[in-house]
Amino acid sequence: EAQRAGFTEAQVVSQQDLAALDKAMAQIETLSRSEIEAKLPASKAGARPTAEFDTHPNLIVPFAHYWENHRQAREWATDILRDVTTIAADGSQITPSKDLSVPVGVVQVGWFENTHSVNATYVKDIQVEILTPAELVGTELEEDNSSTFPDWRINMRRFTLEIKRLITFMEANASTHPKPLAFFDGSFIISFAQHMQSHRQKQYSDMVIQLLKTSKETGVPVVGYIDTSYATDMVEMMKHVTELSLIGRVSDGAMLRRRNMKWGDRSSIFICDRSDKLEARFYKDACFTYLKTTAANPPARLDFPRWVYESGEHERMIDLVRAECIVGVGYPYALETADAVAVLTMQDRERFYRLFQRFAEGETLELRFSRKSVSKRGRR
Repeated sequence: EAQRAGFTEAQVVSQQDLAALDKAMAQIETLSRSEIEAKLPASKAGARPTAEFDTHPNLIVPFAHYWENHRQAREWATDILRDVTTIAADGSQITPSKDLSVPVGVVQVGWFENTHSVNATYVKDIQVEILTPAELVGTELEEDNSSTFPDWRINMRRFTLEIKRLITFMEANASTHPKPLAFFDGSFIISFAQHMQSHRQKQYSDMVIQLLKTSKETGVPVVGYIDTSYATDMVEMMKHVTELSLIGRVSDGAMLRRRNMKWGDRSSIFICDRSDKLEARFYKDACFTYLKTTAANPPARLDFPRWVYESGEHERMIDLVRAECIVGVGYPYALETADAVAVLTMQDRERFYRLFQRFAEGETLELRFSRKSVSKRGRR
């Protein structure tokens, strides 16, 4: 009850900002793509419009199909996905525990390949890597901000393994027709790394660059799927073009939610030019759109390589994403399944620690559990 005023005030501010965005949108709709470009800075503009903007100045590209029931939608999805191989990769991890005297970590990446063929062949598999103390304990220079990113080595290994799995798939399917589709769980625009040290930033950037490069070389599209995006790239672009001033932070998804999008509708495609502290020149090699995949929620964000748009492959790719979301009831079925394959449960963690304890005993390693963790195990 005492906090009610704070929540009410935040909602009022948000409504004021959304009203300001509506006004800015009305201005944007009167401009052409070239007029918008003329108002944008050379870099870090947030987003840059593509040729689609001239045909859809209200930002929304409507979906051409309508169904009376879910059965009809599933029939459409089946036709779209037929004989198209999709893959999704996801990861899970066990981070080093302070309750254990020896630092040890685990990364598990799972993937799901589905040929969508008459024989309905598919692959569910995992790759597991154990990180040793030598891999988890770095130099003093590396650890100078470890309190901010204490598990960065585990996170980096997981990120790397997920991308390498997709790269391996794309290279193996360069000559496959119809062209497959790869799903990455998350964004290619790695702003989360901007607060890391430069050598860590480079590790993340190099992996994304390699993913985009392989996609272009093999002709296999890859989609970075963000179910709930808080990105503000389009909003930042609008600030440059109009006199838009916001009190708080409003995401692209929240803004687009007011455009009365129906299921399957998407935003026009933009080139990413995010304004963050990373020297990530590859951002402009990525495009994005927002796709309405549920009735109730804001649209999901799709990141994808710029070559997909420039080659005219984007409509087919987005239809494949729509079809996956129909099968997965609002979320790509491939990603949903990869997540289920990759997840490490509490039981898995306990099993790993028991196995590691046996290994330590066999190798005469000095392994101790904290009294707190022993007490918890006894009570549970």
